[in-house]
Amino acid sequence: MPNIGKEIEQLREQLHHHNHQYYVLNEPLISDFDFDQLMHQLTELEKQYPEFNDSNSPTQRVGSDLNKDFEQVKHVNPMLSLGNTYNEEEISDFYARVSKQLMEAPFEIVCELKYDGTAIGLTYENGKLVRGVTRGDGVQGDDVTANVKTIKSIPLQLKGDYPEKFEIRGEIFLPHKGFNRLNETRVESGEAPFANPRNAASGSLKMQNSAQVAKRPLDCFLYYMLGENLPSNLHSENLELARQWGFKIPSHIKDCKSIAEVIEFIQYWDEERHNLPYDIDGIVLKVNSLDQQRSLGFTAKSPRWAISYKFKAEQGYTKLKSVTFQVGRTGAVTPVANLEPVFLAGTTVQRASLHNADIIGSLDLHENDMVYVEKGGEIIPKIVGVDDSVRDSSAAKIEFIESCPECDTALIRIEGEAAHYCPNTDACPPQVKGRIEHFIARKAMNIDGLGIETIDLLYKSGFVKNVADLYELHPMQLTSLERMGEKSANNILSGLEESKQVVFARVLFALGIRYVGETVAKKLCSAFKNIDALMGASLEQLIDVDEIGPQIAQSVLEYFSNDQNRLLLNRLKDLGLQFELSEEEQSQHSNKLEGLSFVVSGSFASFSRDELKGLIEKNGGKNLSGVSSKTNYLVAGDKIGPSKLAKAEKLKVAIISEDDFKQMIDN
Repeated sequence: MPNIGKEIEQLREQLHHHNHQYYVLNEPLISDFDFDQLMHQLTELEKQYPEFNDSNSPTQRVGSDLNKDFEQVKHVNPMLSLGNTYNEEEISDFYARVSKQLMEAPFEIVCELKYDGTAIGLTYENGKLVRGVTRGDGVQGDDVTANVKTIKSIPLQLKGDYPEKFEIRGEIFLPHKGFNRLNETRVESGEAPFANPRNAASGSLKMQNSAQVAKRPLDCFLYYMLGENLPSNLHSENLELARQWGFKIPSHIKDCKSIAEVIEFIQYWDEERHNLPYDIDGIVLKVNSLDQQRSLGFTAKSPRWAISYKFKAEQGYTKLKSVTFQVGRTGAVTPVANLEPVFLAGTTVQRASLHNADIIGSLDLHENDMVYVEKGGEIIPKIVGVDDSVRDSSAAKIEFIESCPECDTALIRIEGEAAHYCPNTDACPPQVKGRIEHFIARKAMNIDGLGIETIDLLYKSGFVKNVADLYELHPMQLTSLERMGEKSANNILSGLEESKQVVFARVLFALGIRYVGETVAKKLCSAFKNIDALMGASLEQLIDVDEIGPQIAQSVLEYFSNDQNRLLLNRLKDLGLQFELSEEEQSQHSNKLEGLSFVVSGSFASFSRDELKGLIEKNGGKNLSGVSSKTNYLVAGDKIGPSKLAKAEKLKVAIISEDDFKQMIDN
């Protein structure tokens, strides 16, 4: 029987790695399609085996474009990403799923073009633009209001009968004509041209000088409204009214009353998109009724009432120059194909991921092969085939390496897994640096001033070999690093000192114990209160904690049984990091709701839904995403989804109000 926990963890590690390559390093290794397939596989496994749920799973997050140079603003409503589909069968599945969830009630699907730019949320009060915020990580984004105001197609003052306050979301992009003119200007002035309009639009929006942004020919389509008092219950009607108020609303929108109309729209634009004056990479489908949208609700990552269809990728034909191998934080070794440059879907492709030994074998790759390269979702390249008709008969077959390219340790392959691993966890440079990078990350210790490049320099200089070494750095060690001034060094030291106040749960998460994500760390800290109690816990005591299964428990035991890890923890404790719940945190926790499961739906007077869910967890209860036979209470607010209400009544789940819930925790 396969080890499900290991399979889930491996998928999470792969997706975390590819997220980092794409969003942080701008060096994507796999296609959108392959990424989505991995994500789909992980999502299905997490649904089937909820005991392995982890709020730090890639399924619970979206990519980030946060920039510390801008003020970060929390979205009133999370700006989630859409699920992707690549064929008509998946669109039909989505349509059928919506119909079933709406209990066969009639519904319309609004089909729109999927613009290839950068997402923006615009807030208007009394008809005036007050804020423009990027998507960021979906929870918060960068305040780029000054730059947004330079885009002439975005109205600063509305006209007509508009709501007092609302948000409208859309896409900032560069039309082909403006993009070409911009690149001509850059080349003439000796600057490198932009690779594609999307990169140019995103880069322009994040410039510090709004006067320079004003010189860029940016444009903006708006396509979704949010607010308490929208004029219509239909998405399409709200867009038409927004057009009257002065917004640039796309003209290529269609209300579809059947799956046949949806497919017809997709097929038409698959051909016609090449005649547009701007880039699109697919079609977006949205349920038209806002009531039905609320009823369908959201997953942690995306709305259930919308989905995107990605057009088939372009292909290129080029030569394989070599295959190199990269080692990740967990020791997984990924092969990378180095290619003769080929221009594909707006960018020059020189590298493509080969994933693992099985992929290399299935492609039957040989040295200097001519290969077919595709950019799934028109973003990330992959080799999809080999032209063996032109292969030199003397060409050697590409073989997967036997030793780690970083430390020369013999690789291992765990039975049932596709990846090869370097087992030298304590001395293999990418693994050591990867653990330190995880420790300093925003959701962990959030140490200001430290980044991947600085960690690399500190490691190569011999100043830092583990996370405890960070706290013993001397100012002169930092200033001796390349491009490190006294001010930057002081910022890092201040950031390290401030991180000693980071709460216990985040410190535990920062340690990087396998399977211990943010949620699991909070559960363990709440149950054991301090690191000594956690270190002394037995397997049975760990499993008794809510949502902690045997695999997580075993991983925790293995971590604390390692002498090197225990030495590291003792050093960190001596250095002043927080390894117990504060009195304030302990006072906020209770067991009043222990053993009870809740579903929260609707809007509330005293709390946001997230605040209610937080109170449930702090008082020992469990949050569920949907009503089932395991639900004890449905906390019902205004505008609650009718399907949740109907299901709760059918299953005889207790339906309580906000005031009822308050009484439960007050008593």
